[in-house]
Amino acid sequence: MVAKRLLDGILVVAALPLLVPLMAGTALAVRLFIGRPVLFVQQRPGLHGRLFNLYKFRTMTDLRDTQGALLPDADRLTRFGRLLRAASLDELASLFNVIRGDLALVGPRPLLPEYLPLYSAEQARRHDVRPGLTGWAQVNGRNAVAWQDRLAMDVWYVDNQSIRLDLVILFRTMMKVLRREGISADGEATMSRFMGNGTELADAVAAIDDQRGAGNPASIRPEQKGSGGGDVVRRAEPQQMLGAISVNPIAAERSF
Repeated sequence: MVAKRLLDGILVVAALPLLVPLMAGTALAVRLFIGRPVLFVQQRPGLHGRLFNLYKFRTMTDLRDTQGALLPDADRLTRFGRLLRAASLDELASLFNVIRGDLALVGPRPLLPEYLPLYSAEQARRHDVRPGLTGWAQVNGRNAVAWQDRLAMDVWYVDNQSIRLDLVILFRTMMKVLRREGISADGEATMSRFMGNGTELADAVAAIDDQRGAGNPASIRPEQKGSGGGDVVRRAEPQQMLGAISVNPIAAERSF
């Protein structure tokens, strides 16, 4: 979407006077408290599953066991790294990916390449759009949301994306960061690994609707049984979704 790419460029350029010194300070702090290299670089699947190098500021050490394997995240995540993640400062380096066009400001978060063969056909549609620094799943639970729900919300965004929705997500992301909510899954230092699914995505979508209740907008709903007996997932109208969200920055609620 040309308008979306244009909006990303305008917002990033407008924020550069604030972001450049913040990024420089973050890089210096990482160098002092964690060491070299300052940047963490990892391949992630982007639009249509094409791989790109994602840049983030390091939050973990490279500590390994006696066999040379990396220790679990909880053992490698430093105290300073936790602070960076809580404030989302580690994500600032990913703005380089936005400038290059690998990422959008808003879209499904780029996950690990090894997850690609584990997605259902419906879940794989999350790659029909450019991934983002933040997304609908991030403002509705972040890393504290179960994988099925998170992927269902990614697919909802693909079907309902708009400039208006992106602006709502960006504002709610700022509120989420300020409140430091949903930084990690229960019992995990970061986010548990996705191990695939043995149930239909429609079941996860129905669970999302049940959990949200009357005070939150419904995203996608199972409408009827298909010819093969499975649920047919109906795309929600953007107006229905946004109608329950105030676009007034003062009134918008963040539940990420």
